[in-house]
Amino acid sequence: MKLRLHKYSFILVILFMLTACSDDVPQLLPLQQDDVILAFGDSLTFGTGSDSATESYPAILQILSGKTVVNAGIPGEVSQAGLERLPHVLAQTSPKLVILCHGGNDLIRRLDIVQLERNLTQMIQTIQASGAQVVLVAVPKLSLTLTVPELYARLAEEYNIPIEAEIIYDIEQQPGLKSDQIHPNAQGYRLIAENIYQLLQASHVL
Repeated sequence: MKLRLHKYSFILVILFMLTACSDDVPQLLPLQQDDVILAFGDSLTFGTGSDSATESYPAILQILSGKTVVNAGIPGEVSQAGLERLPHVLAQTSPKLVILCHGGNDLIRRLDIVQLERNLTQMIQTIQASGAQVVLVAVPKLSLTLTVPELYARLAEEYNIPIEAEIIYDIEQQPGLKSDQIHPNAQGYRLIAENIYQLLQASHVL
């Protein structure tokens, strides 16, 4: 009898932990069958360092999710240019979900980080005003010590949106997952796609 009680107690603990983990992720509205996902960003979205058509994270995410995923990544783009480009891309693609991964070039060029946060804020507001939902992907600052700027977590909390804050940081520390000093290789992009896919499932959008 005691063994059975211990077994049930263990199961309850596991269920509680799973529920708690799920509660940590903001919940989104489920996508419908034909809804489009827009991946918006710079070279990390485009897939520099791999075959972008088949090995970028949007290409892999499309296979994993079974949804149309539009790759709107522009290598070298800074956040101000992304903010200016965003309304046209939203009008052109009519997405129901936007995965926003931007700011890497601002950080590399040491542009004003306060302005970066403002630009990302306006991107999130623009996306939500269009009727689409947002998922944020954080980008680390490449310096002597690799760090993820706190602005990404602040924005995710302020707008109650899911955030993938670790995968690009993790990849940047593993040379075997990179094609150069900055960009992932095919294996690295697959890991980004898989982690974003898991986040989308946790948020119930998929």
